Amino acid sequence: MHQGGAAGGEGAALKGQLWEAPSRGSRASCGRQGTWMAPGGVEWTVIVLTCQHKDSVCAFQKELEIRWRRGALGPHPLLLTVEDPAACVGSGGATLNALLVAAEHLSARVGCTVVTADVLREARILILHMGRDFPFDDCSRAFTCLPVEDPDAPAEALTCNLDSLLGTMTHQLCRGSPPGVWVCSTDMLLTIPLAAEICWEGFQGAKVISVPGSVSYARNHGIYLTNQQGFVRDIIYQGPVSRIQECAGPDGKVPLVCGVVFFSSETAEQLLSTHVIPPLDACTYLGLDSGAQSIQLSLFFDIVLCMADGVTEEDFVTGRTREVGSGHTKEVAALRSARSVLWKALHAIPLSMVCIPDGCYDYMTMAASDHIHNLTLRTSSVNALSFRKVAHSHIDQPQLLEDGCSVTNSLLEGAVRVESGSVLQHCHLQSPAGEAGTYLNVPWAEFFHRTGIREGDLWGSEVPRRSRCLLNARLFPVLHAAEPLGVQDVLRFLGSQEGEGLGQWRASWRMSWEQLLMCLDQEVELASRRALFFRQAQGKLRGVLLEHRDCSLLPLIRTAVNEGYQEAMLSTLDQVASVTADPGVAARALACIADVLGCMAKGDGGLRSGPAANREWAPAFQQLERGNIAEGVKALAKERRKWLGRPALLVRAARHYEGAEQILIRQAVMSACRFISVGPEEPPPVGHWVLVECPARIDVSGGWSDTPPITYEHGGAVVDIAILVDGRRPIGARARRIAEPELRLVSASGALEGEVVLELVCQDLEDLQDYCQPHAPGALLKAAFICTQIVTLASQKPLQAQLLECFGGGFEVHSWSSLPHGSGLGTSSILAGAVMAALYRAAGKSANAESLIHAVLHLEQVLTTGGGWQDQVGGLVPGIKIGRSKALLPLKVEVEQIPVPEGFPQTLNQHLLLIYTGKTRLARNLLQDVLRNWYARLPVIVQNADALVSNAEQCARAFRQGNLPLLGECLTHYWHQKKCMAPGCEPLAVRLMMDALQPYVYGQSLAGAGGGGFLYILTKEPSQKDFIQQILANTEGLGNFSIHTVEVDTAGFSLQLVGSDPKARGDTE
Repeated sequence: MHQGGAAGGEGAALKGQLWEAPSRGSRASCGRQGTWMAPGGVEWTVIVLTCQHKDSVCAFQKELEIRWRRGALGPHPLLLTVEDPAACVGSGGATLNALLVAAEHLSARVGCTVVTADVLREARILILHMGRDFPFDDCSRAFTCLPVEDPDAPAEALTCNLDSLLGTMTHQLCRGSPPGVWVCSTDMLLTIPLAAEICWEGFQGAKVISVPGSVSYARNHGIYLTNQQGFVRDIIYQGPVSRIQECAGPDGKVPLVCGVVFFSSETAEQLLSTHVIPPLDACTYLGLDSGAQSIQLSLFFDIVLCMADGVTEEDFVTGRTREVGSGHTKEVAALRSARSVLWKALHAIPLSMVCIPDGCYDYMTMAASDHIHNLTLRTSSVNALSFRKVAHSHIDQPQLLEDGCSVTNSLLEGAVRVESGSVLQHCHLQSPAGEAGTYLNVPWAEFFHRTGIREGDLWGSEVPRRSRCLLNARLFPVLHAAEPLGVQDVLRFLGSQEGEGLGQWRASWRMSWEQLLMCLDQEVELASRRALFFRQAQGKLRGVLLEHRDCSLLPLIRTAVNEGYQEAMLSTLDQVASVTADPGVAARALACIADVLGCMAKGDGGLRSGPAANREWAPAFQQLERGNIAEGVKALAKERRKWLGRPALLVRAARHYEGAEQILIRQAVMSACRFISVGPEEPPPVGHWVLVECPARIDVSGGWSDTPPITYEHGGAVVDIAILVDGRRPIGARARRIAEPELRLVSASGALEGEVVLELVCQDLEDLQDYCQPHAPGALLKAAFICTQIVTLASQKPLQAQLLECFGGGFEVHSWSSLPHGSGLGTSSILAGAVMAALYRAAGKSANAESLIHAVLHLEQVLTTGGGWQDQVGGLVPGIKIGRSKALLPLKVEVEQIPVPEGFPQTLNQHLLLIYTGKTRLARNLLQDVLRNWYARLPVIVQNADALVSNAEQCARAFRQGNLPLLGECLTHYWHQKKCMAPGCEPLAVRLMMDALQPYVYGQSLAGAGGGGFLYILTKEPSQKDFIQQILANTEGLGNFSIHTVEVDTAGFSLQLVGSDPKARGDTE
């Protein structure tokens, strides 16, 4: 181990390992490579990690940088890993050295050529001490993995003790503190209640953090003695029970020293000023580089203790408070001199203590039993960290894990049994070939007897018998004189060692576990852990997707991309999408690939939503359209490799993967076609019109749960009301056969905004080719001809031949809506149902409401708008109803009319109003984001989907009871659920409008997906149109709005044969 100071000639600004996160004005600070994912925490100016050994610096610096990229360390911290200047400078010397290095870098950042304490005034510095080596983890206590999984974390990764402490310090202990320096040891497990609050009003000096502990535990640890004002009088370490009990509170607990202290900026300046005064200069690398002899200082019993107001200068300097020896040796004299300097510099500074109720502290001792106890499930303080039996591990046979064991970051294949009281970390184990015993799990006496090894072979006489253990047993061969080492040199411990084998072992150069730890390459070890983590994560990927688990994979994807394992993730996702027979699983796998590509772009390259019809991807899409999922996935992967060169290409590739995912969603939704039942009907005469008129709908609860794939992966329930707007049905279509073999298409819309009329004539199949482009002229009408099978686009026969052969001529169809575009009242889906109903009848076919509901689902997938089923349920089925779909395929929608008390529809008519907000929003813009979040299984989205369905059932109960206030509560909950599902769906003008109306309504919500269109309100008093008009007229910032009456349509859509006069009213069918 290299334990000396820095190499000669190394400049101050280069001391330790430096990494500076991009500043606020740089690109990475805007949420690209490193994203500050947890607002409310401390934004650190500097984070310093101290370590004993120079060889560890690069490895630990890399770990800090990885955590910044995960979003755990703030937006723009200066990250420093600093080796202790000498082997035995102690926690106090390491603190002074770390503070000096941090001040040097901050001084250089502002252009100074010498250290200035001014840089500390507004700085927030966190110093984390690694401490001594730890026998139970190759990379120290700080990097000891905890059996923890956090499903809400923005990035999924192993949780080390360092991560736990960083979270505790950043988001709990240090929140709200003034600028200054926090120092924290990493040799303990520390948990703090989320609600912990520290008062900083009027604070000066230094503050130590304590947690309550028992008197028996305190006998082996330090405690604080304070006065009634909370100022520290003394620190007692391993004192007598009587002395410890003096510090006990009413509950019998004592305030433990838990390794955390805060120095205000002024106090930190005072402490920093001592680094130039001998002999304290010997605690820093500058002093050692100047030839000074290092001394050892304790953070708590040298630096902090001198501020305690119950300690005298004589007792402190001469060593009553800490054994410093006697006589006139250089070491004793130097330590007393150092204490004298500290007393003069710091004693006048007030030292206060705060004890965190319900906080928990467990020191990580050198005892194996304590370590196992800390990491296995138990009813104790550590459970505040939510420890798990299995964390970040793939287990083939979890039933073989006994209660009371702990498995973290491991891959257990086959019949691997783990017994209670066992801790398994970073292991890839396979079931044994035979019935072999556990490795070396036998008493020493039996081991000696079986192998022929003697106690003197393992421990020299200098090792006391009471200290002899596996840790210091020279058991492991590292060099043979005449042959290379092999695995047999360890495996032979499993059997007997007689003859040549035993002699060879005795003749070898052997080392103990403790000595081997000194030679470990920690960077390689940490990389190995990370590789194993991603190997088991691939198993998790497969399991989550193939088992349809509602577990978000996005945090894992983020981590994989940040740490360079994206290719492994892509390969696994390709494999899952290829082997599954379930198009829903394949679609989710493709969505995850899109997320990987989006993360690889690191926030550059443009918006994730966008077109996905580049011709280079067409061969892959065609394979998927034909149902050849495996070949399609293979073709997608082949094309993907050409698009990895820069962020813009990555984003465009992600869009095409989402386009591929839509193909598979479309195929899943097409399963609804089996519930379309079309019967024969006598066609009307040529030239006679079929007229269909439909109500609009308002969705009262449950919307978004009807949207594929949510509706068939989670299950959906939506309550809708069919409504007349201002006394009329605002949506309709009419169709008739004509003698000419052509299709005449007329579409009118937007009476509120000024009517827009579109007229088209289609005489060739080529004229219908853009049916799947929703913004193409007449796309909905063209798609309706294809979905009703009046026209077969793939036929070899020309359009005119098809029309003449089947119908003796062509068709003319008109559609209209008096509602504005993007109204939120279900216009496009209801219009599609009206058009299809008119075309079916005009072509000599008939379809009931249930068939039309499923036919519209089919049409919207063909049209690629990808809508759900609630709109057509609302407009094609009369009155108040609830539609439901189960979490399975084929997708079937079942509708239940909700019985309401007599006269309730009329009461509802008096309390419901529609307000046109003047704002429009195309739902598809929201839809893409919602589907992306659903496929990512963000926990908030999954929970919200549950809430949508349960609220819909509650809403149905409110209708059955005729309970307006309860119905209003459901509306309010529903609007919050919509905003959760699609953030950004509430324009400012709408918020102003809703705030103004809040006192006068039971509930309110924007109709449909939100973003604009119509607001519907349930007023507390009846007949409030004029009053509401006056309220809104006096509210600034609303723009153009209009108020409309609402009536429940109890008849539903009507279909009439009206002869050759389109204005006539004929027989209703």
